[in-house]
Parts: sequence; structure tokens; C-alpha cells
Amino acid sequence: MTTKTSKSFDAMADRSRKSSSLFPFVTMHNLGDPVWTSRDYGRLVANGFERNPVVFQCIRLISQSVASVPFICQSSETKKLTDSHLKDLLNYPNEEMEGMSLIEELTSSLLISGDAYLKATFLDAIPSSLYLLRPDRVKVVTDQKGWVKGYDYHSGSHSERYLIDDEKLSPIIHFKLFNPSNDHYGFSPLEAALTSLDVHNSAMAWNKSLLDNAARPSGALIYGGADRNNLTDAQFERLKSELETQFSGATNAGKPLLLEGGLQWQSMSHSPKDMDFLEAKNSAARDIALAFGVPPMLLGIPGDATYANYKEANRAFWRHTIVPLLKKVAAGFSHWWQGFEPDILLKADLDQVDALSEDRDKIWDRMEQISFLTINEKREALGYPPLEEADR
Repeated sequence: MTTKTSKSFDAMADRSRKSSSLFPFVTMHNLGDPVWTSRDYGRLVANGFERNPVVFQCIRLISQSVASVPFICQSSETKKLTDSHLKDLLNYPNEEMEGMSLIEELTSSLLISGDAYLKATFLDAIPSSLYLLRPDRVKVVTDQKGWVKGYDYHSGSHSERYLIDDEKLSPIIHFKLFNPSNDHYGFSPLEAALTSLDVHNSAMAWNKSLLDNAARPSGALIYGGADRNNLTDAQFERLKSELETQFSGATNAGKPLLLEGGLQWQSMSHSPKDMDFLEAKNSAARDIALAFGVPPMLLGIPGDATYANYKEANRAFWRHTIVPLLKKVAAGFSHWWQGFEPDILLKADLDQVDALSEDRDKIWDRMEQISFLTINEKREALGYPPLEEADR
């Protein structure tokens, strides 16, 4: 009895296996959990800067704009312009690059990781060169109380520690963006835009996959022959091979699919119209630009009407994104340089920025009409040093 039963089950299983590639079938597909990019520097670079055009252009636009503005040195007491070794160091930071490249790379590192590190080398106890360090190779070293006491640098098998001395002089300049959940490392705009970044990348990957598959959505071949006979294994393998070799890929786009023997094509995916594909992609791009503080109009992203024209958007970009970042970079250098020249402050020369000329002209005209201030008081209010005997 047991033997007959086992044979019966084996026969049923065999028929089930043969009918798996046959007459009518429907495939169900459930949505899985989304997979997000991890907050790792290497993945942020690979999935963001190297793969996503919106992220690349945002970082490029911001970093090149910051690097285009010259810096000036000013006395903290007299407010007069002065010469300083700091300015020469920023103009010619090392033998491998000039000043604009250093500031551009520093800003890019800051936007990608939230941190940027510069290492100084010294000659006669004075900084003689500056080198940018990759943020994923630097680790902050703290004491038992949690205060920063130095930095560890790792590159392959090489490891080196740079300590802050008793006079608070450090060979490492650490720039960082505010991070509410970490005392020692910054939080980058790219991390805030991770969800939108993944949506935008997935949309481009879906579009690329669709083109590679002859711009046809996924689906199923349903066998509905009148005689309800099953396809043989040979017929099934031949059909599968023909679909893969003759009707898949961009080179096979537009080829007609000839169905015979009761086969029918049933689409099993949403169309771009049903998915609102373009709007979802543009919405993700706008969110990425928003995280970086770049008006979408400057990136050519459609659907944004926040600013009346390109000129207004560019002025807002400089006023709300570039100028604060310039002041942060200048303040970081000034704070570090206090241990070498306490009287020196570094400032960005915003008078050289054409995008802010209209705002500057309005301020100057307003100050010119004020009659109860002296010339030097007006100059001080505008951030300029006083002139000798200007009030007489």
C-alpha cells in the first residue's frame, strides 16, 4: 500500500513539474522593502557624486563658486587690509596645486562628507604648505572627557597621529558642518538627500533597463491553446532562447514578436504614465537641489517657479548658499591662524562677486543718503577700514 501511494505521489509531482512551463499561468509579484544607500563615504561618492548628475552639478557649482572668490587679510584691531603669510599660503598651498583648486576640493569634501581636513607642514614653526586629506581616512581622537586632542590618519598600512599641543596649535584644520547627533563629525547635505538620491538613481536605472530590453515593460507569455495541450520541454526551451537572443536588448528594439500556438503576451508592469515617471524623477531632483541650497532653475530642472528669472535665482544662490559657506571657510582659517598671527582675520572679498553687485549698490546708495554718520562710521558699518583724516 505504501509503495503504491509513493508511486502515485511521484507521478503527480512529475506531472506538476511538466506543467510548470505550460498552459495558463499567472505570476504574482509583491513589492519588497526599499534598499537605501548607507551613510558611508565610499557609497556616498559612488552613488552620489560619481553616479548622479544632479549631485555632481550641485557640488561642482557650489565648490567652483566658493573657489572663485578671492580672500583678503585684515587686521582685527585696525580693520585695515594687511599682508600676511596666510594669504600667500592660500594662494600657493603646496607644490602640487594652486589656491583655487585647494578651496574647490575642500568645499567638495565638505559637501560630500560633512567634514574636510587640511594638514599643515611647518618650516621654522610657521605653516609652509597645506594638503587636503580624504575624510574617510581621518579619525578624531578624544580624551576621557570627550574633548578633541588630535587626529589619526590611515592610508593603507600607513598610520600617523597628529596631536594638538598645549598651546592649542594643531597641524590639522578641521572644517565641519553642523551635526545634531555627533559632537566630532559633520553632517553633509548629501546625507540629507539620500532618500531622494536613491529615488532618482532608481528612476534612471529603471529607464536604462527598459531601453536595454527594447523599451518593453516586463510581462508574461500565457498559453491558452484550444486543445489545452502542454508545451513540450523542447518547445519551452526554444521559445525562451528566442526571446533572450532575438527580442531583448537595445539592438533588437522594434522587432515584432510573433506569437503562435495560442500564446498571448500579458504586460505585468506599470507604464511610465501610470507611474508618473518623469514627475517623480524631477521631484527627486528638486529635493536633492533643495538639500544643497541650489535653486533648481540653475540646474535646468523643470517645474520650479520659485524665482521669476535666472538672475534672481542666481542672486539667491549666492546670498543664501555661497556667502555663508565662504564666511565659514574664512572663519575656520582665521581661528586656526590665531596661534601664529593673533591680529589677522581672513575675509572673502565679496566686492568681487558680480552676482551681488546689485545688492551692494543698493546698500551703498542707502548709506550715502545718511547724513548723521561720518565717512569712517559709514565705512565701518560696511566692513571697510577707516581712512586717515576722512572725517575732517
